[in-house]
Amino acid sequence: MIAIEHLTKRYGTQLAVSDVSFGCEPGTVTGFLGPNGAGKSTTLRSLCGLATPTSGTTAIGGRAYRDLPNAGRQVGVLLDAGAQHAGRTGREALLLSAMVLGVDRRRVDEVLELVGLAGSPAGKRVGKYSLGMRQRLGLATALLGDPEVLVLDEPANGLDPEGIFWMRGLLRGFADRGGTVLLSSHLLHEVEAVADQLVVIAGGRVVARGSKAQLLTSTGTVVRATDPAALQSALTAAGIGVAPGLAGALVADAEPEAVGRAAAAEAVVLVELRPADGGGLEELFRSLTGSSDTPPAGTVPAAQQVQEARA
Repeated sequence: MIAIEHLTKRYGTQLAVSDVSFGCEPGTVTGFLGPNGAGKSTTLRSLCGLATPTSGTTAIGGRAYRDLPNAGRQVGVLLDAGAQHAGRTGREALLLSAMVLGVDRRRVDEVLELVGLAGSPAGKRVGKYSLGMRQRLGLATALLGDPEVLVLDEPANGLDPEGIFWMRGLLRGFADRGGTVLLSSHLLHEVEAVADQLVVIAGGRVVARGSKAQLLTSTGTVVRATDPAALQSALTAAGIGVAPGLAGALVADAEPEAVGRAAAAEAVVLVELRPADGGGLEELFRSLTGSSDTPPAGTVPAAQQVQEARA
């Protein structure tokens, strides 16, 4: 349903994303992960027609977002929960969106109930909303047209633990009914709980993609040495199969004791030796991207992105 092929985006001399490719199928939630400045927002903006790719393509249902007739009826988008008129009430904001989309006014009450803003919160001005309430209103706007696809950037920001649990159920239910969800979030545990597929981006490039089971479940032994080449030779000589692991490690097709003995026989100094038991999404994320949240030197200033969106 969502297809991103060899997407590259430059802002002047700055490279925001480079050769990004992945897809999202109906009935799935895809977690789109990466540190600050990795290129997540640029990718989502390109997908939703707010940025023009330097090269490559993005499509939803086989068509570019800008070519979709009444796109809001097919794709629900939440990229900025603060992008609502502060002087309008929540109900007024949704009624205006319903008019633009050609949606029956009764749908407004349905989505207000769905996101927990029915009753007095609906009559409150958006400027008085908490961040969590604005997130719920943004989700209501995304769901208003009864779309088949949801594209969400950090939708859980500002939600309390109960709200995060609610959102998890909402997205899981949407996908289980055949919908497609592309979810960017820094809340790794919540992504791990709801996602079927994972795409990890760092430095503007995809560094891992696949099913959650493929990326988080491993067998064998993770081993790392001061001399990786000598380690690989020692394991191969002992008849132990090896495959590249994360961050320079090897994954050996044997138990830790056998791996340790093979390394010791060749006097290889080990710095890590443990079962490859799948350390969870946080370990995968740190291994692929590093623990720092410092944006890379090529991070594109937000003002420059806004300028393009207005062009």
